[in-house]
Amino acid sequence: MTESDTTTVKEAPTHIGGIIRHMGPGAVTAAAIVGSGELVATTKTGAQAGMALLWLIIIGCVIKVFTQIEIGRYAISSGKGTLRALNEVPGPKVRVRWTVWFWLIMFVFGLFQLGGVVHGAGQTLALSFPITGDYLELLDSQEAWDVANAGAVSDATARPDGTTNDDVLWSGIITLITVAMLAWGRYALVEVATICMVAFFTLMTLFCVIALQFKPEWMLSLHDILGGLQFRLPPVSDQLAQSPMITALATFGIIGVGANELIAYPYWCLEKGYGKYAGPKEETDAWYRRAAGWMRVMRWDAFVSMGVYTLSTIAFYILGATVLYRQGLDPSGESMIKTLGEMYLPVFGPEAEIFFFLGAFVVLFSTFFAASASHARVASDAVNVFGFSVARETMVRAFSIGFPIFAFIVIIVWRNPVQLIILGGLMQALMLPVLGVSTLYFRYRRTDTELKPGTAWDICLWLSVIGLTVAGGWILVNKLSSVFGG
Repeated sequence: MTESDTTTVKEAPTHIGGIIRHMGPGAVTAAAIVGSGELVATTKTGAQAGMALLWLIIIGCVIKVFTQIEIGRYAISSGKGTLRALNEVPGPKVRVRWTVWFWLIMFVFGLFQLGGVVHGAGQTLALSFPITGDYLELLDSQEAWDVANAGAVSDATARPDGTTNDDVLWSGIITLITVAMLAWGRYALVEVATICMVAFFTLMTLFCVIALQFKPEWMLSLHDILGGLQFRLPPVSDQLAQSPMITALATFGIIGVGANELIAYPYWCLEKGYGKYAGPKEETDAWYRRAAGWMRVMRWDAFVSMGVYTLSTIAFYILGATVLYRQGLDPSGESMIKTLGEMYLPVFGPEAEIFFFLGAFVVLFSTFFAASASHARVASDAVNVFGFSVARETMVRAFSIGFPIFAFIVIIVWRNPVQLIILGGLMQALMLPVLGVSTLYFRYRRTDTELKPGTAWDICLWLSVIGLTVAGGWILVNKLSSVFGG
């Protein structure tokens, strides 16, 4: 923790400077989503749909923060992590509640998603600093095939494919570095490292979006922007492997705060000290005042981080919807990172490609690093919820080592980072309605009267839950209809 363990109860800061000094959980949460949600899934959505789904991307970022804060409110007032709280939601129980079992299914897919992230990070270094050069050779041969077979008939020679070593070797090195940092680091290391890494690439991306507006062939018109804010669906193209709407709703599951981050956020709030500073729950005016004060700090933390990741998400989407969409490029497979790099060429030129690869590495590594740390904390709580008595610090360290290694094993078997990330996003989207229903239970059945929010907040919370439910429900219906041929 950032504060001394001897520090227990203290009043929350009331001035802006003090509040800023106690912010941080939101930055860790933002770092955990920028790589998979913003850099990969959001730009892929833009590449497939153009500006047509800008409205969905904005809603996906903004709408979840109310659910995020409500879950955090219960964590601070009760001192319980999210898994313990979910285990209190009424419903079927087999050792644990149905909500926890649902989380476990999503969590496993989340670990596969980590594999996609670390593989993407490995690709960036394989492009920048080749070891054997086989990864670059494969991409060059694929690019040459694409040029030679543009518009070719279906019986053309098969596109070059195969396994390469450079990207996997670099992914392994990244995994070892992550394990070392998490095994011996604490909250402060995670917080500082992720803030620095995310800030660098976000500023670079914002600069790129602004610079594009001075290039007539890439700039966005007012008509483009207004069109993207209309509630309409993009056309389905036969050239795409899947509907842009499927990609978009998978993206909805992981942009902003995804289901994994909604679950992990209260753990970072508790580790930062918000619950500890409020003190053990007491039916006293002093305790309610302290709890309300630290909840106010949490709201600042959540809303400021939402502003940051919403701005960065829009920037990534615009790059995908302009540069990639207008060129008919769709990031996937071995060429994911190289295709994403095309977004920055109009501004920085081919000479600056190396800066994109390094920037992409930074943001993907920050996601791998922060998400691994978050998963370790959530899973350690789950062990106790399932009835096993193990010291939390021991489990956090064990999972901090085990999860990155598992993710690396995944990419040896399944070498398609975009598919892994999108699959994880789909499962997170399915988890969103469960979290929404659970949040309403916390709000109306578990929150102390003295700490309950006002009517305006409740309206926003209900809109948030409805949005999460619609997104998850749409994906479920779509998948079931495809399975049964509907």
